[in-house]
Parts: sequence; structure tokens; C-alpha cells
Amino acid sequence: MYQYTDFDRRFIRARAAQYRDQLERHLAGSLSDEEFKPLRLQNGWYIQRHAPMLRVAIPYGALASQQLRALADIAEEYDRGYGHFTTRQNLQYNWIALADSADVMDRLAAVDMHGIQTSGNCVRNISSDVFAGIAPDEIVDPRPFCEILRQWSTLHPEFAYLPRKFKIAVSGAREDRVAAGWYDIGLQALSDEHGQIGFRVQVGGGMGRTPMIGDVIRDFLPWQQLLVYVEAILRVYNSYGRRDNIWKARIKMLVKAEGARFTAAVEREFADILQRDPGGDAHLIPLHELNRVATQFAPPHGVRPDAPDATAALATAPAHEPAYLRWLQRNVHTHRVPGLRAATLSLKRAGQAPGDVTAQQMRAAADLAERYSLGELRVSHEQNLVLPWVSAAALHALWRDARKAGFATPNIGLLTDMIACPGGDFCSLANARSIPIAAAIIERYTDLDELFDIGDIDLNISGCINSCGHHHSGHIGILGVDKDGAEWYQITVGGGDGSELGGAALPGKIIGPSFAAEEVPDVVEALIALYLRQRQPGELFVAFARRVGAQPFKAAADAVRRATATPEHPQAAAPQQSAPEGDAKTPGGRPASHERPQGQLADPPSMGVKKTWGGPAFS
Repeated sequence: MYQYTDFDRRFIRARAAQYRDQLERHLAGSLSDEEFKPLRLQNGWYIQRHAPMLRVAIPYGALASQQLRALADIAEEYDRGYGHFTTRQNLQYNWIALADSADVMDRLAAVDMHGIQTSGNCVRNISSDVFAGIAPDEIVDPRPFCEILRQWSTLHPEFAYLPRKFKIAVSGAREDRVAAGWYDIGLQALSDEHGQIGFRVQVGGGMGRTPMIGDVIRDFLPWQQLLVYVEAILRVYNSYGRRDNIWKARIKMLVKAEGARFTAAVEREFADILQRDPGGDAHLIPLHELNRVATQFAPPHGVRPDAPDATAALATAPAHEPAYLRWLQRNVHTHRVPGLRAATLSLKRAGQAPGDVTAQQMRAAADLAERYSLGELRVSHEQNLVLPWVSAAALHALWRDARKAGFATPNIGLLTDMIACPGGDFCSLANARSIPIAAAIIERYTDLDELFDIGDIDLNISGCINSCGHHHSGHIGILGVDKDGAEWYQITVGGGDGSELGGAALPGKIIGPSFAAEEVPDVVEALIALYLRQRQPGELFVAFARRVGAQPFKAAADAVRRATATPEHPQAAAPQQSAPEGDAKTPGGRPASHERPQGQLADPPSMGVKKTWGGPAFS
């Protein structure tokens, strides 16, 4: 993983000191809330429903074991004992007092971490493939390009106040494992007929209330021109993106409105930078600079490129341990070094929100990384942790230790390996809660035989239209909506993130009016049952959904309506299994306490009771 230089460390410590000064002036009253807001936002500090929320950057998802231990210490000392990994390879805390925020920034800086540009209308944390640098199908390691983009865009004065936030993902492999089509800029590495490396450039992807897949505006961009071309895109967006309407301010709306004219404007700006800007061509990336950054990503000490292939040994894994064989099948991944494997530590378990991790679990994962992965971990888009440098010969021992720590559930890529945002339990934007819905589905699907029979499927849950849970790209997507102050849920099918198993990047199709919270687990079960009855041999859920279309799913979902039954959507017979009842202690089914100890799931909400959520407006 990237090794910080003295300059890097001085930079983030100076930034932490600057933030401390800003915070002290704010608390003393010399900086108003409005003046302090953009300063805290560009350091990752939000004000959410109940308390400040900090988003910590984990650039391209790479973590050292000592960094994870530091995050655990912060969770215990300043938060409520846990954190939440996001789909964009960040970690969020939800309960840190604002008065403690400068101390937390110092603690992060001490281990080469920060929250710089994890919020605000700027270029956010650069995302990449969780298997970057180790994937057998890799064309080029994307991490040096991610780091060059990160350094270039950090505190860039021209792009500090864009019309809206801006997200970039970089993939260096043949398979798109970064959901590139869903990003403001998605960069997919290619090799031309002469063996030269470049990138296919997609612009204008995004979720939210208007889901769009990015347009390809360059089929092949030589890697040397990457910074200049990204600068041209940002300049056009900064000049012409809308600032009068927050719902139309993302670059996707500009790309959609202008079409080919947007591409032409980018190409003109690109040419002008190179030909007319003083020193414009200085932003072409020279080979020596790429090599300098790439040396910072050398494999950790102890990796043997000539390690013997262990495929034969794995083929003779003990048949009397079916749990281990299942873990090998779902949680272990091939590696460019024949004698190594990557292993996923599942963060999806009953009683805990998807992506949540306690301080104790962070330390346990750090221990496993030091014992089996040369001290390195990765955070995945699917909100799990990956050990990237595991000796194939040590897999059985890793499985035993991961099992003791609760990380060995063999569900990677299966129904319970769902993506979910924190939803209304924390987020001031949310219309509904995600966590109780995830809990009800996880509790319903505990039979591993059933999960393996269902096979690969992406189930994604968002608590509002901002789509932090990526519901649009889910094979089954669940979106929380507000109807007259009550929590309801819209269901989509057939979405995809662009990966081989996930299917082509597409937004899912809505299968009818929204459902009550208590109906959602029954709806999911009905959709799965339809697939199991009618699938063709070897057909995955997403392929089935795209073959049969939305109508059969709509009929299956309508058949289990109860509270939302109407003449057009008649009430069904009593379902075979009902969802857990909501907590009736407070209005809206909300638990009496807003606290969620150590990442525990709240009870699923009751349907149709009006919400009484308080909390400040989004900021």
C-alpha cells in the first residue's frame, strides 16, 4: 500500500492544526455556524440527525493494521464503540462530539489518515478495485493513478467549490469491479493493439433521483494525458454546471442536457490547456513520475513472486469440513501470485448492520491482517474487509481464526451480503430506515443451503433517494420513501453495477407502488421464490430478471401485499412467515433510545405510523 512521505505527513498534520484553529474560533464565537460549515465539511465533518458524523478517507480502500487499530481506539474513546464502512471505501463515525473533533483529527494524522475532502462540493475520495495490484485480470495497477489524482485534486483551488460533489473511480482490470459507469468520472484501463496503456473515460454517471450511466467520451486516453483530461472535464463542469438547483447540479445533468456538445467542450478545453495555458503541458504525467509513485505500492516485504502454486493443495481440501469448503468457494479469491490468495472477512451477520464494525472486531481484523496478510487490509465496495496477501497454505488456519472472530460467514456475493446505508437511524436526509429492513431480511435467510441455491445476487438498500446504498444498481433494490410522514419502500429489480456477475450497469425497474416496512421481507421472499421456480439451468437472478422483465415480479410482489392492498393490488392470503414486529415504544416504531450499542440493529419499524424524527437539517 502507499507509503507516506515526510511531505505527506507534514501536510496532513498541518491540515489538522489548521482545523483545530478553526474549531477553537468557532467554539469561541468568532466563526459563525455558516462560516465554519464549509471548513468542517471539507475535513469530513457533517452535522447529522443526532450528532456530528465524521467520514474518514481510506484512499482506494487500503488500510494498514495499525491504522485499523487507531480507528478502533477512536471508536472506543470518542464514539460509541463502532464505525461504519461505506460503499466508497470510507469509514464513518456517528457520535463524536464536535468539541472533540480536532483531537480526533490529530489522532488520525498520527497514523497517516484524515477526512480531507470526504465531504463538500469538491473531488472526493478516489475509489478503486478492492483487488488492485493483486488481480489476475489486471491490465495495470490502478493505485498509482489513483494516488496521482488524489494528490493533484487535494485542496486544488480551482475545484474546491464545484457545483456539487464529484466522485472518481479507477479500474485497472478487464472486469469492472468499481461500478465505473455509476461515477461522475469512471476510468477503465485498456491496452491498445501496440500494448500501450490508456483509459476509457465515462462521464456523467450517478444515482440519486435521476439514475444515469456515464457516457463514454473517450474510447482510449493515453495514460500520460490523464490529469489534463480530468482537468478539462472539471473545468467544463465548473463553468457550466448548474448552481441554482441542487437537484440538477451534478455533472450527469449537464452531460444529459448537452450531449455531444459537452464532449466537444471537454475536447476544446483539453486542447487549450495543452496549447494555450502557460505550463499546461506540465500536467502530462512523465514516466519517471509514474514510476516514482508506483514504487510506493511495492508488494509488502515477505511476498514471494515465485511462491509455489497451491491450486492442487486447495483441490484436496478436507471434505469432512463442509463449512471450510464453502468458505473457500465464496470468500477466497484468486491472486496474480500463484501461491497467494485474497480472503474476504464478511461484515454481514445477524444482529449487526451491514458495514458496521465494532472496536473489538476492528482489532480482531487487524490481528488477522498481521498474522496472515503482512499487515494490510482492503475495504470493499460491498462493505466488507479483504486480506490481500494470504498464503494459500495458511488458508485453513485463517479460516479457523476468522471463524472464532465471527468473520467467516461464507456469504460473499449471496443474498445476505447486502449493501445498506445507515438510513434514518442517523442520516438527516433519510426518508426511512435501512437497518431494520436489512435485519429482517438477514434473519429470514439464515439457511446456507438456501442461500447457495439462490446463488449470486446483489441486494442493495437506501434510506432515501440520494442512493448511498446503491439501490439502483441492485439486482433487488430497496428505496425508503416518505408518504405523509410514514416509512414506505419502493422495490426495483434488474439493476447492475457493471461487474461480470453483477451484470451490465443499469438502473433497476420499479415493480409497482411502494410497500409497507412490514411487507418488505415478504416481497423479497416472493421475488426469490419466483426466480427459483422459473429460472433456467445455471441462470443467475439478474439474468432471469432481465429476461422476464418487471411484470412477473410485480405480480409476485402484489400477491403478498397486506397493509398496502388496494383493488388494483389485491390483498394476499396470510403469508407463510411474517416480518418481525416493530418496536412500539415510540412513534414510528423507533427504539426508545437513539443509541445503537456496538453496531446493533434496531427492530424493524411498524408500518404506517407517522415519523416524529427530529434532528437538524442537512448540512
